[in-house]
Amino acid sequence: MATSLSNMFLKGIAARSLSRPLNGLFYCTRYSTTVSNDSDTHDDFKPANKLENSGISLSNVIEQDVKDNPVMVYMKGVPDFPQCGFSSLAVRVLKHYDVPISARNILDDPDLKNAVKAFSNWPTFPQIFIKGEFIGGSDIVLNMHQTGELKEKLKDITSEQ
Repeated sequence: MATSLSNMFLKGIAARSLSRPLNGLFYCTRYSTTVSNDSDTHDDFKPANKLENSGISLSNVIEQDVKDNPVMVYMKGVPDFPQCGFSSLAVRVLKHYDVPISARNILDDPDLKNAVKAFSNWPTFPQIFIKGEFIGGSDIVLNMHQTGELKEKLKDITSEQ
């Protein structure tokens, strides 16, 4: 038991060292979201899909997210803890404008990831929507920031919303 715990601990250190910053950027890290089939795992600790029996499709959820949130980001991780350099860059640029950022972590749900790709017809993440309009990824948001276009797009969104 102690040996396997030590190995798991060392693997964790190795995984973290691969995602250390290089010139301020983080590399995307892949995380497993599979659930163990261990019979000792109690149902309370297994992830639950609340949409499964609700009659609401992921497409409807995404549509509602984009409609209800002035700045909506589908990303790897969450704004306070991005798990990919591109997601981190997008959040840093958006935070510069002090606007509320709503986000969903696509790493939590592979079905959500695929549904977002289908919704926007865009293959990569993060995906940023502003005032219901699909903007693009971190490269586009950065370019819009550099040209002043992003400031114009976000000017009437306040942190009170």
